[in-house]
Amino acid sequence: MAKEKPISSTTKRSYWRWSKTDFFPETSFQTLSSYKTALSQTCPRLSDRLLARSSSTDELVTLQKVSENPMQKCLTWWDLIWLGFGSVVGSGIFVITGQEAHNNAGPAIVLSYAISGLSALLSVFCYTEFAAEIPVAGGSFSYLRVELGDFVAFIAAGFNLLDPLAVVVLLVANGIAMSGTKRTSWLNWIASLVSGAVIVFVIVFGFIHAKTSNLEPFFPYGIEGVFRAAAVVYWSYTGFDMVANMAEETKKPSRDIPIGLVGSMSGITVVYCLMALALTMMVKYTEIDVNAAYSVVFEQIGMNWAKYLVSICALKGMTTSLLVGSLGQARYTTQIARAHMIPPFFALIHPKTGTPVYATLLVTLISAIVALFSSLDVLSSVLSFSTLFIFMLIAVALLVRRYYVKDVTPKNDLVKFLICLFITIGSSIGVSALWNSNERGWLGYTTAGLLWFFGTLGMAFLSKQRVPKVFMPLMMWLTKMN
Repeated sequence: MAKEKPISSTTKRSYWRWSKTDFFPETSFQTLSSYKTALSQTCPRLSDRLLARSSSTDELVTLQKVSENPMQKCLTWWDLIWLGFGSVVGSGIFVITGQEAHNNAGPAIVLSYAISGLSALLSVFCYTEFAAEIPVAGGSFSYLRVELGDFVAFIAAGFNLLDPLAVVVLLVANGIAMSGTKRTSWLNWIASLVSGAVIVFVIVFGFIHAKTSNLEPFFPYGIEGVFRAAAVVYWSYTGFDMVANMAEETKKPSRDIPIGLVGSMSGITVVYCLMALALTMMVKYTEIDVNAAYSVVFEQIGMNWAKYLVSICALKGMTTSLLVGSLGQARYTTQIARAHMIPPFFALIHPKTGTPVYATLLVTLISAIVALFSSLDVLSSVLSFSTLFIFMLIAVALLVRRYYVKDVTPKNDLVKFLICLFITIGSSIGVSALWNSNERGWLGYTTAGLLWFFGTLGMAFLSKQRVPKVFMPLMMWLTKMN
């Protein structure tokens, strides 16, 4: 056979044809001799990769050439708000609210949602700055790769691809996601509009049939119960990070991403609080059905037909979460392929639809296998851990981006930064450990709180190495709180 000619940057080829270089692009795989030479250098190569960091230019320019065709910039801040709504608002709000109001918080469940919403917004602020400065498809993978290195990004990528998904709905959702980003955005907008109408109905009729006497006592389980419930309902806010993965297809990322992320999460927090308040005012918290709170409470007031609306809204929540999740995960995988951590074949963008078809097919296959053969309880536990783990890494990466630039930051400043960072992380872990050990003594919390405060204050006096494109007041303090 004639030797295959390499494909130049100017040569056009069919999207559905590929070559050896799409799967094995490195020179190490060209001949047996070069492979043996590369194999003998495995240890030093791994050592280099542990500490290697990418750059914003590589993520924004160099790696995108691997995809051959560009993604279509077709999304606005309005699209992103609805994508955020679709990815976050799922069926959980209709189940978790009743459970936590009945078991932990009582009518104060509204405060639990407010606290969790504020906590989620702290992570949103971190994603906002990164997405505005590095508007690529990789989301947290790219942010971590630039600031904390390839190894940390690769570990986080493995966690982020774990997600319990329903196979049949998954296949349909991914099929839609491959057809085009704008089309998928429109379908999500329509579905979310239907869901929004049902939520408005629940809130309005909830307040019409509300009784203020049901709010007494407001704190039946005390403040501790409010925070216990807040830790659980926090998972009703996850999924917003998928919006950051759409940055490469956004028309004006520096403007649209902040509006889309902050706007959607602020609106969702208000909606959740109103829904929780309506539920606890319609029925006494002790009488809330923990399995189907909203459906049962509408039956109790004689509106049996309303339970079907609630069921439709819950089904919509599952489908749009899968739909937006398919978009985000495929783009996440695309950036991993661009970095050659998996074959670059999966980074190719379809010339007509402007979507990563191969990456979407890969995500579909992996997710279907996981959904079919894994325990939901185990996956949920892993997902809970991985979500918090990635949010923590993003906060650390943002601080590194602000205060450290390789070969620029003085060594003394770097040492001071690391000391302040470790003090803050250590004190945060201390507070968490005290809470989980059920120790309620003031001494431990006071000590950990003071360490956190002085660690954060010390970092405030360090000179910043970068000026962010998106101004956010008290950003360093908010990042440390996150």
